[in-house]
Formats: sequence, C-alpha cells, structure tokens
Amino acid sequence: MNERADITPRVVSETQPLWFLGTLARILLDGGQTGGAFAAFEVTLPNGASPPLHSHPQDESFYILEGEVTVCVEDEPRHCRTGAMAFAPGGTPHSFRVESDTARMLVLSTPAGIEDYVRALAEPAAWPWLQPPPDGPRVSAERIEAVESELGVVRHGPPPTLST
Repeated sequence: MNERADITPRVVSETQPLWFLGTLARILLDGGQTGGAFAAFEVTLPNGASPPLHSHPQDESFYILEGEVTVCVEDEPRHCRTGAMAFAPGGTPHSFRVESDTARMLVLSTPAGIEDYVRALAEPAAWPWLQPPPDGPRVSAERIEAVESELGVVRHGPPPTLST
C-alpha cells in the first residue's frame, strides 16, 4: 500500500516531445509525479552536442541508450558507448559531448529538478525528431542565465572538446 499521498503509481507510454537547446527531449516522469524523489527524461542529441562544464544541486545519471559520448565528471573524460552509465553527484562539475552522428540518453535527476531546466528552456516540438540547426541561437543567453540562476545551475567552464 502506498503511504505517500503525494505520489501515485503510473505507467508512461506517450510524452510530448520538446526541442531543448538543439536536442529532442521527452520528460518521462517529473518531480510532481514522483513526490520530488526523482525525474527521468530521454534526450536525443546531434553530433557535437555538449553543455558547458556545470553543476547543479541534484545528482545526475546518464545511461547511453545509443551512440558514443565523451562524459566528463570533474576533470576526467571517459569515452562511453551504448550501455555505459555515468553518475555526477550534486554539486560536481560535469559535462558530455556527443561523438557519434547522434546519441540517445536516459537522464535521471535525484531528487527531481533538472527537468525544470529542460522545460524552462524548451518549446513543444513540431515533429518528433531533431530539428534542423538554427541560423542563430533559439534561446537568448540572458534567458539561459536567468533560468540557471533560478535553478542553482553553476557554469564551471567550456564544453569538452571532441576526442580524436
């Protein structure tokens, strides 16, 4: 029996695809659905996609569903293929860079919260695949900085470079 009134069992089979900073994201479970315990989302990324080295209050785990990704946790880059998983404890600088043509990852936020960053900077996808590259930035630097400040995201440096 569920003793927590703030959560209910659920099965997620359909989600609204979101275009998020040049990627395609699908939020599977958010903090509102899990009583804040965790969030899970799937993201499809193009070659070279890479956030700046950053940290946030939540732990973040990445499971590589498809493709090859260089994952950096603190200053240690690791080349990861399908089936690899990486973990960055809350407050730990981390990033990744897509090495293959595309990559798909399952991202877990514990506790929930990282999905709020995705939603704050995303727009509903007009089709359920990666959008063409924009001519310029889709989200202003000022908007990104405001959301990062609000949600406790700290930038520590540039994205990692591609492996050779």
